[in-house]
Amino acid sequence: MSAALIAPLATVLVEKRGKHAAGAPAQSVGEAVREAFAHKSFLLLTAGYFVCGFQLAFITVHFPAYLVDKGLSANVGMFALALVGLFNIFGSLASGALGARYTKKFLLSSIYFLRSIAIALFILAPVSEASVYLFSAAIGLLWLSTVPLTNGVIAGIFGVAYMSTLSGFVFFSHQIGSFIGVWLGGYLFDSTGSYQVVWLISIALGVFAALVNLPIEERLIARAPVPRPAA
Repeated sequence: MSAALIAPLATVLVEKRGKHAAGAPAQSVGEAVREAFAHKSFLLLTAGYFVCGFQLAFITVHFPAYLVDKGLSANVGMFALALVGLFNIFGSLASGALGARYTKKFLLSSIYFLRSIAIALFILAPVSEASVYLFSAAIGLLWLSTVPLTNGVIAGIFGVAYMSTLSGFVFFSHQIGSFIGVWLGGYLFDSTGSYQVVWLISIALGVFAALVNLPIEERLIARAPVPRPAA
């Protein structure tokens, strides 16, 4: 119910037509979306965010069951997810601060690569409460730390006028990845009796996301200015 109040309250933030700065390019939302999907960097960013959704949703839904399958109690899984949420706060704040100082695409690439390393170390090590909590803290730091950086890249390339709209399209890719991560985790567990294959897929996808973020060009798009009206 409270979310339904967002739309009417947000209307006060909408910029009125005709109030663009002199000479600034004016775009419709359709033009902004077409421009973004024709931009290679936007597509690369979207592909990386698909991986983010795959990894996080798989862990959120299947991690407690994975731990029970390894002989640990359900309470360990509950506390592990709580740790992810706690360290997520610090990771998000840190990534936002770092994104203001360093190149965002390199930070994004590092986050995805570090996720793959964290997952690989976790599944290679003997499973214990200590290893679970250490992994939860590490993956929590890398959890939603992609969000401020991803939105920052979008704003840096396309400006802020339609940042929310473009971020929504990128997030849609995240949600598709989330669906596939959850579904594939269950499907492969039912087929093989193990989550091992999905963990390996998560590692491979993390490396893929790290690589596809590197070619992103964060330069602001140069648009032709709107002609000034004749005096």
